[in-house]
Amino acid sequence: MAKSKKGPKKSISLTREVKKIFEANPDYTYNYKQISSLLGIRDLSARKLIVCILEDLTDQEMLIQISRGKYQMKGGAILYTGYLQFILRGGAFFISDELDEDIYVHPSRTGKAFNKDKVKVRIIKFKGKSEGEVVEILDRHKKEFIGTVEKSGANFFLKLDDKTMPVDFFIERKHLNGAKDGEKVKVKLLTWPSTVKSPYAAVIDVLGDPGELKVEMESILSEFGFSSKFKPAVQREADLINEPNYNIEAKKRKDLRGVLTFTIDPHDAKDFDDALSYRVLKNGNLEVGVHIADVSHFILPNSELDKEAYLRGNSIYLVDRVVPMLPEKLSNKLCSLRPNEDKLTFSALFEIDNKCEILNQWFGKTVIHSDYRFTYEQAQEIIEGKAHEIEKEIKHLDKIAKQKRQERLSEGALNIESQEVKFKLDDQGNPIDIILKISKDAHKLIEEFMLLANKKVAAKIGKPEKDKKIVPFIYRIHDQPNPEKISDLKIFLEQFDYQIVKEKNKPISSSLNKVMQKAKLKGELHIIGPMVIRSMSKAIYSIENVGHYGLAFNYYSHFTSPIRRYADLLIHRILEDILNGKSYNNNAALEQQCKHISTTEKEAVEAERASTKYMQVVFLKDKVGETFTGKINGLTDWGFYVELDDNKCEGLVQINSLPNDHYYFDHELKKIIGHKTKESFSIGQEVQVVVKRTNLQKRQIDFILFE
Repeated sequence: MAKSKKGPKKSISLTREVKKIFEANPDYTYNYKQISSLLGIRDLSARKLIVCILEDLTDQEMLIQISRGKYQMKGGAILYTGYLQFILRGGAFFISDELDEDIYVHPSRTGKAFNKDKVKVRIIKFKGKSEGEVVEILDRHKKEFIGTVEKSGANFFLKLDDKTMPVDFFIERKHLNGAKDGEKVKVKLLTWPSTVKSPYAAVIDVLGDPGELKVEMESILSEFGFSSKFKPAVQREADLINEPNYNIEAKKRKDLRGVLTFTIDPHDAKDFDDALSYRVLKNGNLEVGVHIADVSHFILPNSELDKEAYLRGNSIYLVDRVVPMLPEKLSNKLCSLRPNEDKLTFSALFEIDNKCEILNQWFGKTVIHSDYRFTYEQAQEIIEGKAHEIEKEIKHLDKIAKQKRQERLSEGALNIESQEVKFKLDDQGNPIDIILKISKDAHKLIEEFMLLANKKVAAKIGKPEKDKKIVPFIYRIHDQPNPEKISDLKIFLEQFDYQIVKEKNKPISSSLNKVMQKAKLKGELHIIGPMVIRSMSKAIYSIENVGHYGLAFNYYSHFTSPIRRYADLLIHRILEDILNGKSYNNNAALEQQCKHISTTEKEAVEAERASTKYMQVVFLKDKVGETFTGKINGLTDWGFYVELDDNKCEGLVQINSLPNDHYYFDHELKKIIGHKTKESFSIGQEVQVVVKRTNLQKRQIDFILFE
């Protein structure tokens, strides 16, 4: 053991004190700085000696090194690694692959962790129940935060937008960077000393006044880790990319510029990922081409553009804007399959006979020329009979799509119909009306051919064949539903007189489709459909293929949207390597990429929901005091949520605002019940509510029952 300059006696004494600390707290971890602080040691040589003592005690197997520089008493509590999910009423849940169920962490035991931080937790017993206690923060999920500057006396604090954050941030005057009291800002976390209640932060961007549309949308993006601006290095790299010479490229690819090709997209779309082509072959069969923007031609692996696209993971679609994964030059121009322009594509060609059977398929790089650009509404009019010079071709493709859809449903695919809520905005971006968009035949036409391409690409790579080597791949998987969730769904459906009747040799999805079909006829699909969706597993990306339950596909991937999804760009690269005979074997990297893009997808969905919620608040803010009819779509201990029939805005009726009784939430019956009157409220129940208040900053709408 290293000797102290002050002699072995000092070393022995110090070792004894170090041992006492660990023996008194066998379940805690310490590094040399924490030990030095507890012993009041500031002398550099003594601190170095503590490092040696910790190493020696580890060699003697009294201590174990939990992570680099972090030690714990051997035989202390087992530590688990996972993530914290904070909840609005305080505290958090610890989520770990090492545990069968999530563990509650009391607010007093979350330490200095924030929402979604990666942590080490020990399990303790509290009042006979297992709870968690954070012992170490391994990685901060976020280092930048959004909030409003608030002056308190001579000090400045940041009131965070994220309602799960357990503390406010302290901002020293020198770190305000021009921000004023009441302004919304972005800050970076500096430090959180053990001796103070609030973390220290510095303003890095002043967003503006709370409540302004632009400010709030930027706040939402930042809240979920996205940015509307590209880094200068990324933008410079994009600016240097030139338009390809399509005639030269056509010599390296299959030239399909003479084949009838068209796109069908939303009316306001600018990034056209996909196009369809239609050609009758000499043998009388039809060749349908699914052509996808060849983003991999422009974005090389490990380039600045590639790193940024991976970091973002996907484009984000807020109510009033699209925040693209790629700079505009690529997403809206070079890669976008715009009409009357030559474009580079990665294509899947299918030979289809008059029975709609697929006889042959081909995958490879192509050059196309889109002849027409249709909106969904225009394509729908043609399907319904409006004259057009290619109406025969579109109707033929619609017929094939309908048959493919029916085949999927007969195989057990879930038939979930959903209404999409769209806001009509004025010139300033404020909502003036709400429009419900329903999926029609034109949407389903495109959907079926994209599903076909995605399925066939996944099978091309992953389906076992003789003398074929299976390579690592990114699958889009959707696991079978949890039996417990299906059991809960059965109980819920029984309240509405629906039964899940299991049919022989058919999956449960077939029974669920019949339930939803019945609900649609009764006008209750908006209640039943979401509950069916909630009972399902979440679709994610994975290198382990378990199939896609909801689509009833054994093999499925995402190939058709590389402009807006990084997963598709990766799949293009893998497929190109396989087609060119190159070996591909990088499981560890793909597994990490799957986890990352699954996370960014989830965060993008949350950001989109937050922007929708904000617009709902804006829409109702001048309707305080007005009465609406709606249906209960959620129950909690603190009240029930109501979705309004006319505009689909959602708000909360607080349980303590319910008149004439004291109410409680019965978790088993899934009802809110009055103690005396026994009057109850349940999901799907129609109620009349009055808009009580709106809060733009919190994105909250409060209702009270109309009496």
